[in-house]
Amino acid sequence: MSTVYSSIKGLGFYVPDNVVTNDDLTQYMDTSDAWIQERTGIKQRRYFTYGKDTNASMATAASWMALDRANVAPAEVDLIVYATITPDYFFPGSAFLMQRELGMENIGVIDIRNQCSGFVYALSIADQFIKTGMYKTILVVGSEIQSTFLNKSNEGRGVAVIFGDGAGAAVVQATTDPEHRILSTHLHADGRFAEELYVRDPGSSREGRWLSDATLAEGNYNVTMNGNTVFKHAVVRFMEVINESLQANGYKPEDLSLLVPHQANIRISEYVRQQMNLPEEKVYNNIQNYGNTTAASIPIALTEAYEKGRVQPGDLICLAAFGSGFTWASALLKW
Repeated sequence: MSTVYSSIKGLGFYVPDNVVTNDDLTQYMDTSDAWIQERTGIKQRRYFTYGKDTNASMATAASWMALDRANVAPAEVDLIVYATITPDYFFPGSAFLMQRELGMENIGVIDIRNQCSGFVYALSIADQFIKTGMYKTILVVGSEIQSTFLNKSNEGRGVAVIFGDGAGAAVVQATTDPEHRILSTHLHADGRFAEELYVRDPGSSREGRWLSDATLAEGNYNVTMNGNTVFKHAVVRFMEVINESLQANGYKPEDLSLLVPHQANIRISEYVRQQMNLPEEKVYNNIQNYGNTTAASIPIALTEAYEKGRVQPGDLICLAAFGSGFTWASALLKW
């Protein structure tokens, strides 16, 4: 009996039409294009259009593209694994809304909240379900609308300039081909640092209602980030989890065809690239165009890399992420 593996068969992404440049942000805060680019590498990002885009509708658009490229009909999908920290409703999750828009009746959906590592976590879940034989075709999605919770003022500019909106999707299917598959996934977290990058409210463990005048006055619905701590941990964990995936499969960094990191900050990606002695052409970055789209950043970047011919059959591809939680993860693929 042949061993069953999983393989990515189709990729898709969607970003809103609304392009927001660094110069546009100067309307709201004391900043500049040079200041933002120097610290993040970002030139522009996309913001959703109210009344047109939702978290679920963006995911739906990305999914249609992925399904079309995989030549898979919605009725063939057995499960949806949906990563986001910015759902359309507090509950139910956006996976239900996307399932409805795609007409995928009765199949299971899983919503996960693993922040910037969300897509890799979701991919790992899909990989395990397929390898056990429970499902044959799984739709994996990362989608975020972050522009609505950003504090676009001088007080919040350190965070507000970083994030953008968008969605990416992958169709993952069962295969018996050992040369074209997901080789392994690796998941980690350290909750000791949960408050180094988080949004405190609304939360259930509060006195009275989740949202009240007092809650709003405290301003804890804004993103709180200790940038120095995040950076120091990110550069270490990125390299650890990339090397973990390579070593688990008998490879070295020089064997990589392409590294697709979570698009957190160009300084983080560049530091990791240099420390691992990877040439620029082996690391794909698009943060300059989209900002940090959290769970959507890896599938957006991977799809773009594929469209530009940077991903070819037989390539060894590593996906790696680090984010709030702290959480970090990697996936090694043989394309």
